[in-house]
Amino acid sequence: MLYIYALSSINRNYIYVGMTQDLEARIKRHNDGREKTTRAYRPFELIFSESLDVERAEARKREKYWKSGIGKEKLRQIRDNK
Repeated sequence: MLYIYALSSINRNYIYVGMTQDLEARIKRHNDGREKTTRAYRPFELIFSESLDVERAEARKREKYWKSGIGKEKLRQIRDNK
């Protein structure tokens, strides 16, 4: 099982999209500052996740969608309507 997830920085206007097999552990890594790309934007809250029972290549396509302009706009709407 793979998860596509989106994290929103609590203090800054930043959304990160990623893919993982262990969602809870991955979010903890981001919030603990163990990921270089997101360290400066901590802390994070989970704003979106979806589980996929597909091959990694298919999940990657879905991740790319959420990282695209259209996908990021939808994530901003999700974040702003919370």
